[in-house]
Amino acid sequence: MADESTRSTACTGSSLLQPVSEMTNLPLDQVNFVVCQLCALISAFWFRIFLHPSKTSPFIRHVVATVLGLYFALFCFGWYALHFLLQSGLTYGIMILTGVEHMHKYCLVVALSYLSLCQITRVYVFDYGMYSADFTGPMMVITQKITSLAFEIHDGMARKEEHLTAGQKILAIRRMPSLLEYFSYNCNFMGILAGPTCSYNDYIAFIEGEPRRHRELEADKQSKSRLRQDEPSPNVEVVRKVATSFFCLLVFLSVCKVFPVERNIDADFIANTPFYAQVVYLYLSMLTTRPKYYFVWTLADAINNAAGFGFNGYDSNGAPRWDLISNLRILNIEFATSFKVFLDNWNIQTVQWLKRVCYERCPYHPTAATFILSAMWHGAYPGYYLTFLTGIVVTLAARAVRHKVRPHFLHSAAHKLLYDVITWAATQIAICYTVVPFVLLSVGPSLKFYRSWYFSLHIMCIVLAVVMPVKPRHLRLKEQQKSCSQDLDPKLLEAADTTYSHKEKTS
Repeated sequence: MADESTRSTACTGSSLLQPVSEMTNLPLDQVNFVVCQLCALISAFWFRIFLHPSKTSPFIRHVVATVLGLYFALFCFGWYALHFLLQSGLTYGIMILTGVEHMHKYCLVVALSYLSLCQITRVYVFDYGMYSADFTGPMMVITQKITSLAFEIHDGMARKEEHLTAGQKILAIRRMPSLLEYFSYNCNFMGILAGPTCSYNDYIAFIEGEPRRHRELEADKQSKSRLRQDEPSPNVEVVRKVATSFFCLLVFLSVCKVFPVERNIDADFIANTPFYAQVVYLYLSMLTTRPKYYFVWTLADAINNAAGFGFNGYDSNGAPRWDLISNLRILNIEFATSFKVFLDNWNIQTVQWLKRVCYERCPYHPTAATFILSAMWHGAYPGYYLTFLTGIVVTLAARAVRHKVRPHFLHSAAHKLLYDVITWAATQIAICYTVVPFVLLSVGPSLKFYRSWYFSLHIMCIVLAVVMPVKPRHLRLKEQQKSCSQDLDPKLLEAADTTYSHKEKTS
């Protein structure tokens, strides 16, 4: 028993809050995490007020953000926090030594391999099925930052401007970061425990006191002048997000044990419960698992906003937007009418990372490649792979329905409403069905659940994808370009071709 206690303390960092853990009957690592996030929130206000860019240099802001981040990491995870420095230091060396032409590939392989090794060790050496806070959680965010940075440096220093997409041009990095800037980006106190990830250019612009400088377009000139005259305060938004996060925590603690997910695979429940009731219970049991993510990600967003990070210009009414690095939109998730809408509003920064690093760059089967990368990034539990493999067929089926069926319901408001109600119910059940293995973790229980449903959604999705095939994205884009070119004046096209040929010769 003593050995078990020692091991638990070593895995969770400081034991200073052990009395609080005993009083609340919560695991020590969870108590450490929440307390450190609250301290980070207070530190963020102090950082914005007393270390404002107008009062101190970027160097000081980098140093303070990094030191505070490493302190919180050590408090939560003990010596395991050294992995954050080792992973970051190793990949920085690769960036310096291998050059900009291929470093993005090496950094992706090395960072992901290091993360996977730590995840496998934690799962199979320490505690299989441990849901409490663990040191690989922050490493997942650091892996995103390392790989995003490597690809953005490659875009900015190894590729021609005309070969970049509009988004890649905004995020492209034109010079190699210093070691301090690199560690500050990866390990700052605002995001080291729970993220969210962000682009390097956005972070550096925040540190130097020029938010959105690389994102400003002609349409934003009015916002630009207003920002310089009157920097918006995030206080109202921070209060709203903190209140939302703790409301979600209260909801989770109140209902999480009322609808346990494991009951979906209980033999008596399956045998004695009508199928429609099983469907309703599945929805309720998975619904009650989401508020804990809402709590963690909304609080993390509030911490960044409190420090002044996350400003995203002004909306059409002139109100400041603080959603630059927001990780979720709760109402959009709960009322999603398609699989894509759900995914686009859930763990938003991770979805953006997968899109920028994999989906936009993978020449073949980008959807499958993206889901596989997501499964590898999430960890070593077999249930993760079952979830993401199921997600591939569900995504293909949802895409087929949206392209082939949805246009028939857009002729009247009543038909559109009917379509939205049906697709909302279908989306919520499909999400719950897909995510069950993600919660159960193991192969046996996950397959038991799918067998109890006779793999019905798998079969249905495969049939829909086969019967209503949708052309790959690159073929659809080619067709759109061809259609647009046919609509243009042939003389204009000829002139454009002549100009292009002339540029090619001169370059």
